[in-house]
Amino acid sequence: MSAADPSSVPDAAALFQRAGVRQVECLFPDLTGYPRGKLMPAAAFLAGQELRIAQAIAMQAVTGEYACDPIFPEDDPDVRLVPDPATVRLAPWAPADAPRALAIHDCVELDGRPCAFAPRSLLKAVLARYAERGLTPVVAPEIEFYLSAPCTDPAEPLCAPAGRLGQREVGQSAFSLNMLNELAPFWGAFQQAIETLGIRADTWIHEVGCSQYEINLWHGDALAVADQAFLFKHAARETAIAHGMNAVFLAKPMADQAGSSMHLHVSLVDRAGRNVFSAEDGSEHPCFRQFIGGLQTHLPDLMLLLAPHVNSYRRFVKGSQAPIHLGWAHDNRTAGLRVPASGPAARRIEQRVAGADANPYLAIAATLAAGLAGIDEGLAATEPIQGDGYAQAHGLPRSPREAWQRLADSPHGRRLLGDDFVTGLLAAKEVEFDAYDREISAWERRYLLPQV
Repeated sequence: MSAADPSSVPDAAALFQRAGVRQVECLFPDLTGYPRGKLMPAAAFLAGQELRIAQAIAMQAVTGEYACDPIFPEDDPDVRLVPDPATVRLAPWAPADAPRALAIHDCVELDGRPCAFAPRSLLKAVLARYAERGLTPVVAPEIEFYLSAPCTDPAEPLCAPAGRLGQREVGQSAFSLNMLNELAPFWGAFQQAIETLGIRADTWIHEVGCSQYEINLWHGDALAVADQAFLFKHAARETAIAHGMNAVFLAKPMADQAGSSMHLHVSLVDRAGRNVFSAEDGSEHPCFRQFIGGLQTHLPDLMLLLAPHVNSYRRFVKGSQAPIHLGWAHDNRTAGLRVPASGPAARRIEQRVAGADANPYLAIAATLAAGLAGIDEGLAATEPIQGDGYAQAHGLPRSPREAWQRLADSPHGRRLLGDDFVTGLLAAKEVEFDAYDREISAWERRYLLPQV
């Protein structure tokens, strides 16, 4: 099956005809993980009509600006958008009288090379390294997010949406089914949306925060899971808007509430489908701790992919079940790297650093690149933490500027992620952080205005 030939998808034309599809959302994830792309007539899509977009769009800053780094050519060239036929789905948020389909696309240079700036390209490049070694990563994300009332004034804090009787949730209601039921119309529509998109979800829970929720996705192929996480966030936003709410994936959306994470469970299997983290007798294989050693050694330099925004670093505080370092432990949620209790076939590592605001393609790519480097380099893990992980010193970058500098100075980041990608990422993030530094905050008005 050719990735460039949508008509090779069995029943694609029949699907479009049956549903009355007249347009296709040709999507790709940008640096932030936000869907960009174009609408294409369904007939043109099925005919394989070429689609192009400016190369720099993949590295668009969250402010909508672009970096002037020399890595971006002044002539602003195009890339081709090449659909992945396996991702063709109906778009559940399209109006009933104007049904659409969607497909996730790869950004490909006009000479046929993958676009180095595109997050999906980066993940595919990392996965190719595993394939060369006869290994396949298996990944499962746990995605947390808030539902909030509409945010009509960005200067005002977010608040919970009104429930069935018009009241807004207060206090903590972790694992409350009643609180899930308060927003039952949203959950029913969202369940239908993710089923339409082929997203394999497991448990749904109310988390610790006020109107905070977590949905676990089934483990699977890393690229397919990243695609599902990308569409999951898109569907959550669209479904929430349809119900008069916002789906909020900020790492720390409300000052007095819990942060939102995107924990990643990772294992590796060989060509026979065996978990290589476990030896034949069921004990730990040496590569298991080497993988952990790779995460501990390299992830601090790759924090911009796990905690990409100025808000991300508000989440890393003691006593919050968010990590403050990359120590590891068995079944201990105070560690940045947790090994859940399991049998040998399910031995895995839970990376707890990534926030809900991270681009899933980049968070998965960074985790897998760091872990594989640990195996290749034979890196040793520290001894596992016993007891309270918060008793240890803070070992992660404390600010986005510090994370930016760690990557800029890293002797390994460009080797693990690619020189062009790192250059583009640093340039785009500098644009964002400079824009943030020019903003005057409510804190300054609250305390400095009357007293200074």
